[in-house]
Amino acid sequence: MNPMKIAVAGASGRMGRMLIEAIRNDADAQLAGALDVPGSIGIGTDAAAFLGHDSGVKIASDFATALADAQYLIDFTRPEGTLAHLEYCAAHGIKMIIGTTGFDAAGKAAIAAAAEKIAIVFAPNMSVGVNVTMKLLELAAKNFSEGYDIEIIEAHHRHKVDAPSGTALQMGEVVAKALGRDLNEVGVFAREGVTGPRDPSSIGFATIRGGDIVGDHTVLFAGIGERIEISHKSSSRASYASGSLRAARFLAERERGLFDMQDVLGLR
Repeated sequence: MNPMKIAVAGASGRMGRMLIEAIRNDADAQLAGALDVPGSIGIGTDAAAFLGHDSGVKIASDFATALADAQYLIDFTRPEGTLAHLEYCAAHGIKMIIGTTGFDAAGKAAIAAAAEKIAIVFAPNMSVGVNVTMKLLELAAKNFSEGYDIEIIEAHHRHKVDAPSGTALQMGEVVAKALGRDLNEVGVFAREGVTGPRDPSSIGFATIRGGDIVGDHTVLFAGIGERIEISHKSSSRASYASGSLRAARFLAERERGLFDMQDVLGLR
């Protein structure tokens, strides 16, 4: 089997470097391109220089240069960047693994439209553990449908720009769907002042930003006399990288279509 030829967006960033390291350590994968924004200090340098290796792949800002040999692009950047990459990849038949969060409805629609041309795995969290947790939340919500208040607490590093996290929102959507509710109607994202009694149908969110927290998520089901907490805590971005490579393998036999990690892991 020929190795998967994978390019990485945001190659100079923390997640980009983790992806590059994971690709270099995977016998089934080959680093085929490294993309970053114009003006990045990494432009023109070897993508694996931070590891003390020469990969032969230079970080570039030009799409045609960075993606010339790529079959896949893994993208954990910003919505505006990802959507620009998406347009290019859709036009050139490059499959995408998208872990970027913070898309609005129009952005999500653009991803769905591109999936009519190329195969895409789009998930707010590529961690296998997080996605198994999603399945546990679905089971829990169905059994705690009455008499339990639901709160979602998430914490990330000080540099994260969107809140709540995409993972927290996905957890809320999973719980709401299991309960037959619409998160757009029952989600509570801020509390201040005299808020009155808690609406028992609501799903609350709390956001913490600080330090170098990679990503912590807890869903609290608070009843009378007991509370149940389902948590996932990331200590390294390595789980996101390994999940991304698993997603790439899933796309190998697929030419087009929009998938998520539940599809990749067979949890539907």
